[in-house]
Amino acid sequence: MNEINDIVADIKRKILKPIYFLMGEESYYIDQISDFIEKNVLDESEKGFNQQVMYGRDVTIEDIIAAAKRYPMMAERQVIIVKEAQDLSRTIENLASYAENPQPSTVLVLNYKYKTLDKRKKLYKIIAKNGLIFDSKKLYENQVSDWIRRVLNGKKYQIEPKAALMLIEFLGTDLSKISNELNKLVLILPEGTIINDKHIEENIGISKDFNNFELRKAVGEKNILKSNRIINYFAENPKNNPLVMTISLLNGFFTQLLFFHGLQDKSKKSVASALGINPYFVDEYFLASRNYPIQKVTSILSFLRDADMKSKGVGANQSQEDILKELLFKILH
Repeated sequence: MNEINDIVADIKRKILKPIYFLMGEESYYIDQISDFIEKNVLDESEKGFNQQVMYGRDVTIEDIIAAAKRYPMMAERQVIIVKEAQDLSRTIENLASYAENPQPSTVLVLNYKYKTLDKRKKLYKIIAKNGLIFDSKKLYENQVSDWIRRVLNGKKYQIEPKAALMLIEFLGTDLSKISNELNKLVLILPEGTIINDKHIEENIGISKDFNNFELRKAVGEKNILKSNRIINYFAENPKNNPLVMTISLLNGFFTQLLFFHGLQDKSKKSVASALGINPYFVDEYFLASRNYPIQKVTSILSFLRDADMKSKGVGANQSQEDILKELLFKILH
């Protein structure tokens, strides 16, 4: 995050690099930097002749180099943005000849999503020397809640931990998807709102009562009635509640619970840090540890592995609903 802030701050001060190579698994930050350059480097009066957007599937490296070598018209510089540059991955090293001596009046931006340059090769080394390389890494799941909170704080909103977890469960760790949903909430809800699970249910369509977060909580409490109600809802709405996601979440929970059993320091702060969770959820692990001794947790992890294999059609011919019901019965009894 600090690296992005530094890049943006330099652009605002007109401290510009001749090449910005934006690469990596997390497309959100690539788009944020690229869009900021597109909107802010040139004045509106300069953009018509001096700003060009290309797409990797439509051009060659030679096309990009030819455009980059041109001089700007009635402006100090030109901006060339190559979106989906990963489509040029087979020939991307051919850009090295230009990167060795880039046109100083050109700002060349390459959005190289879901891939990275080989650090051992010539192009990476040259751009690192003469331009800027930004590697946009995926956040871990336990980092996304803090990211959501920071984004909303910047917009003068807050969010409850459960609501943040519901978003992550439903949308995964794709920051672009999460950002889109947060923008919807900000448009709908008044400034200063503390976003809760009801807001998520009403405005995004995620059930606050029947989701994997609530299933995990019910299982941890050994609440058989609530667990069965949730999995029956899942069976009626399989598209919104895929079995693979449920198994993954339960596996993560019981893996953390196994780790919890082995902790020497079980203070709330220490547990939250060791498990990489929000302190808000620590009490669930204390309760679950009483309901599931370490030997039972080990067995449950085995049940989860078997269910995962069955869900992929290995070793059994069962419906997704039957696999989930069988799994829950084994966990809860």
